[in-house]
Amino acid sequence: MIYLDNAATSWPKPPCVAEEMVQFMERVGASPGRSAHRLSVDSGRLLYETREAVADLFGAADPFSVCFTLNVTEALNAVLYGILRPGMHVVTSGMEHNSMMRPLRALEREGVEVSAVSCKKDGRLDAADIGAAIRSNTVLLAINHASNVVGTIQPIAEFGAIARRRGILLLVDAAQSAGAVAIDMGRDGIDLLAFTGHKSLLGPTGTGGIIVGDRVDPQRIKPLKRGGTGSNSEHEEQPDFLPDMLESGTPNMVGLVGLRAALGWIKDRSIDVIREREKKLTQRMIEGLSAIPGVTVYGTRDAALQTGTVSFNISGMMTSTVGLLLDEEYDIMCRVGLHCAPSAHRTVGTFPGGSVRFALGPFTTEDEIDTAVEAVGEVARRGMK
Repeated sequence: MIYLDNAATSWPKPPCVAEEMVQFMERVGASPGRSAHRLSVDSGRLLYETREAVADLFGAADPFSVCFTLNVTEALNAVLYGILRPGMHVVTSGMEHNSMMRPLRALEREGVEVSAVSCKKDGRLDAADIGAAIRSNTVLLAINHASNVVGTIQPIAEFGAIARRRGILLLVDAAQSAGAVAIDMGRDGIDLLAFTGHKSLLGPTGTGGIIVGDRVDPQRIKPLKRGGTGSNSEHEEQPDFLPDMLESGTPNMVGLVGLRAALGWIKDRSIDVIREREKKLTQRMIEGLSAIPGVTVYGTRDAALQTGTVSFNISGMMTSTVGLLLDEEYDIMCRVGLHCAPSAHRTVGTFPGGSVRFALGPFTTEDEIDTAVEAVGEVARRGMK
């Protein structure tokens, strides 16, 4: 089997991920911060070490600014619903995932003003267009770092500089870039970073979080949920400090321990090294697919400007047909359709049919890419008959 659906969930995971998760279940298993016994203390230590690993990877100054969620969707909802109020204005882009757009559209119906800035057909967003969209009541730029449809990487540092000059906050959806592209919140001017653990961070599902930068007053964020935190238990009001303010309920410790192991695996190899390998493999994929008659590859078609996500279509064939053939006859796992990002597909010109998406990962090999390209060629030739 060739697995090319890493933009949805990365697989396989580094062996240390499952090993650490099993070890936690067998040797610790307790909730952190809820009890005074040694197993709870051990669990709390592991939770803090995971915060430290996340903060270190993304250049966050304070591990306690790392607030864990179940995924990036929850993280984005927590920030958008936590900060935006009727009469406020937010600027986003035409390349967003529904995890960003659906809460924004819901907030729009409640009186929040939303501007979705158009991107170029390859998915790139011009910083000048972002600047031009800012109004006197703009409080937030909410932008994805890399497209889940075509992999296009946005110039986040340029957006961060604009946000600082204009006195507004920058929220970055790093679902597709965290673990694949180097991110430094200070260098890039990121105020709020939403990430998920199960994609390029190589962790298990059910892990993710928000990192709150030092320019953000936590009191501006209204908690999405409230409940037990293990702190201030004498009060019936939600704690007003991070991370407890945004972390109600027992955390997914077994998942977070797995994420901690994955982050260690990434640090040992370096994101820059992982990125360079991915660029070479991605360019090989782009060039191979682009050479097939009847195949159209979308996006920048330049691996230096995108992640390992490559979307394409075969002339005259439905994406569902292509995906089914690749799965059943060639044992190639990919994703087809609109990828929960209709706005992005409108931008690149593939709405409403969508595209076939190959998404590489750290364990993808050159042989697998060549085999996948050959399979697409055979399917394309079949469709042309």
